[in-house]
Amino acid sequence: MATERGADNSPTDDVDAIGPYILLDSSPTMEMDGDRSLLIQLGYKQELGRHLSAFSSFAVTFSIISVITGITTTYGRGLEFGGPLTMIWGWPIAGFFTLAVGLSMGEICSSFPTSGGLYYWSAKLCGNDWSPFAAWITGWFNIVGQWAVTASIDFSLAQLLAVIILLSTGGTNGGGYVASKYVVICFHAAILLSHAILNSISITWLSLLGQFAAAWNVMGVCVLMILIPMVATQKASAEFVFTHFNTDNDSGIHSTPYIFVLGLLMSQYTLTGYDASAHMTEETKDADKNGPKGIISAIGISLVFGWAYLVGITFAVTNIPQLLSSENDAGGYAIAQVFYQAFKSRYGSGTGGIFCLGIVAVAIFFCGMSSVTSNSRTVYAFSRDGAMPLSSLWHKVNSQEVPINAVWISAFISFAMALTSLGSLVAFQAMVSIATIGLYIAYALPIFFRVTLARKSFTPGPFNLGQWGLVVGWVAVLWVITITVLFSLPVAYPIVADNLNYTPVAVGGLLVIVLSWWLVSARLWFRGPVANIKLQP
Repeated sequence: MATERGADNSPTDDVDAIGPYILLDSSPTMEMDGDRSLLIQLGYKQELGRHLSAFSSFAVTFSIISVITGITTTYGRGLEFGGPLTMIWGWPIAGFFTLAVGLSMGEICSSFPTSGGLYYWSAKLCGNDWSPFAAWITGWFNIVGQWAVTASIDFSLAQLLAVIILLSTGGTNGGGYVASKYVVICFHAAILLSHAILNSISITWLSLLGQFAAAWNVMGVCVLMILIPMVATQKASAEFVFTHFNTDNDSGIHSTPYIFVLGLLMSQYTLTGYDASAHMTEETKDADKNGPKGIISAIGISLVFGWAYLVGITFAVTNIPQLLSSENDAGGYAIAQVFYQAFKSRYGSGTGGIFCLGIVAVAIFFCGMSSVTSNSRTVYAFSRDGAMPLSSLWHKVNSQEVPINAVWISAFISFAMALTSLGSLVAFQAMVSIATIGLYIAYALPIFFRVTLARKSFTPGPFNLGQWGLVVGWVAVLWVITITVLFSLPVAYPIVADNLNYTPVAVGGLLVIVLSWWLVSARLWFRGPVANIKLQP
């Protein structure tokens, strides 16, 4: 039987140590490298191609966070709830606590570098008695959260394409083409199809695309943060950008603190998906070092470029009500109106603004592509341990060393989630609310186990926080609890069906389903991470 490691990273009593053993399907003369040896100690054989460098790991995660994607698609919400002050100063606040979460995750990733990531960590840190249950809860919140992230990203790109077409054909006030919800869902399907196809190629080529995506995000931020305010004929003052607090909204909310925390969610929505480097560790060289580096560096660099992007764009904001009005040229899409209006005011044509929206669209496209990559590796690992229906199907690896079936099922489920938009955008928002809260619950669970049950037994890997590990871990856990509450608050008064915040309903519903499945069935057969290698003397 394969060696497994407990919370202290030592072999458990019920398995043999690696020692002089070799893999049955390996040559007796094969010399195992450090990554392969460590993976064997964690209970798995090397099935995926290990071709990713530290930069490649960072690039995939950075392109998933994609500050252009998150900020652009939620900028209107930031303007409505608090405006410039909330966005400019809420970003570093959310960023500080997000970095605490990332640091804690990086420390655990360094100790357990497997594609299973979060659910594997929970299983090993929780102890033998609760290991299967901890893995089950963490794994399902992680997977469903990732599917919801992909659905949200690709649907936001579909919506942006509809806005680009609207502006290209004259805008709302010029008889422009308004895409129906059926056209938007077709855009969404085509985008997901292209992402599934791209994720079916070798990880080597996918890595190159990821690096290009990271470069595109950096380039896009630099171009847009300078170009948009430079072209705009009317510019906001520094005082407006850094101190103006907008309390004028149509939501019936007038409490200043309440408005601020609702605006803060724009930043937190953007800063998600950085668990990707953890899920790519079985394809990353020196994974116990480069996996954590990918997580932390992607967050840190995103914070810098995201803040610069926010500041630059906001200098072109002068009339918040006009940007949020559904009667403007972009149909109420705030940042699209900023871009379009900046060029139209100077040149009499908004074509340059449409081109800038194209830069954003490319960034969102690569964000969705990388998100599918991360999804598929999580599905691959979770099904490898038998947690999913038809598990044997989803962890198959093709000749390109790609979990091909996991790629396509991830794309299909993300598309199915988006179909709720045909019935109601409120229903769709409930679905994608799991993208943030579901993921952060999955992030917090292994950290919580690390600072409680495994606080004395945990043995860190090469990357560790030393004596600060427990402090940073508790800060991370408390922050996740805080944002879970914030994301569940009503966003409009009086509360009616059309403006009800369905986040607690969606997340609570997921919890009920996962717990019920566990009690009725899974507790009888799911045993948490299961070794898939055989060793002989």
